[in-house]
Amino acid sequence: MSITKKATVFAVGFGLLALSACGSSDSGESSGDSTTVTLVSHNSWAVSKSVLAAFEKESGYKVKVLEDGDAGQAVNKAILTKDNPQGDVFFGVDNTLLSRALDNGLFQSYEAKGADEIKAGFRVDGDKVTPIDTGDICVNYDKAYFSEHKLAPPTSYDDLIKPAYKNLLVTENASTSSPGLGFLLGTAAKYGDDGWQDYWTKLKANGVKVVDGWEQAYNEEFSGSAGGKKAKADRPLVVSYASSPPAEVIYADPKPTSAPTGVAEGTCFRQVEYAGLLSNAENSKGGKALLDFLLTKEFQDDMPLNMFVYPVREGAQVPAEFTKYGPQAKDPETMDPAKIADNRDQWVKSWTSLVLK
Repeated sequence: MSITKKATVFAVGFGLLALSACGSSDSGESSGDSTTVTLVSHNSWAVSKSVLAAFEKESGYKVKVLEDGDAGQAVNKAILTKDNPQGDVFFGVDNTLLSRALDNGLFQSYEAKGADEIKAGFRVDGDKVTPIDTGDICVNYDKAYFSEHKLAPPTSYDDLIKPAYKNLLVTENASTSSPGLGFLLGTAAKYGDDGWQDYWTKLKANGVKVVDGWEQAYNEEFSGSAGGKKAKADRPLVVSYASSPPAEVIYADPKPTSAPTGVAEGTCFRQVEYAGLLSNAENSKGGKALLDFLLTKEFQDDMPLNMFVYPVREGAQVPAEFTKYGPQAKDPETMDPAKIADNRDQWVKSWTSLVLK
């Protein structure tokens, strides 16, 4: 995850992948000594070529990457194909969907080397998944729009339901998108079990637009993104990430002196992404080596400017651009994973009935 984006962040649109199982070895035999290890991920996976090449040279494994759309979509497909998995390691299941993956037996046990270097706040019980990165799902705003309209950008959930921001927000479908689900959980954390539905009733009445996934919301509907400008988008508010403004600066040509987008810090929900060794993985030995790699300082240092997320390893470097253009929220909404597990499916069902009917 989500929360997360790579260097091709500005590409417009993506195709939804069919939920059909992809075949593995015809023989059914383990290929634990295979020279290829396959990583299954959402479409925001990215790593520097030199860093990946160093791992391949040292380990002897060639890494194949299969990107499967938005994080929510990728997790659902991985569960459907768990008996005949597409690969060996899955990266990108986050705290909003973790219990679904674990309850469906998506992963087998493995404690990655370097797990003792994970910051205390991100460690999990058991050894089925490994924390890899963290980030904040937040509403982003188009600075130029609000300046031109002499309107202060929103700073909180409460602001989003005010008449001044009617028909300005686009968000992702909570049933198909990780940031969309994170935004829903943020409102549930903010307003409680009894208040979030009333909030969404007001948000719907205020003209919120819902699309399938992040790519469409950010690159096609949001007027502040490079892709949105090309598409002549008309929504100056979007559910995205606190790290989206640095991406807009780093990949712009020419580079602006300041980020063209901002973050409404009172609308943030803390996200953590995990990786795990898939049950029935053909190359479990290679999968374990790949999981170890994802926790190395080399990968953790490389990750922020490729996927625009924060590392979870102690001592990993956070780029200056993040501090300048996209600092983490000081007081994001959070939710206990057990509460997410107990309520997520019913909340999504209620949200769907309330918002999409």
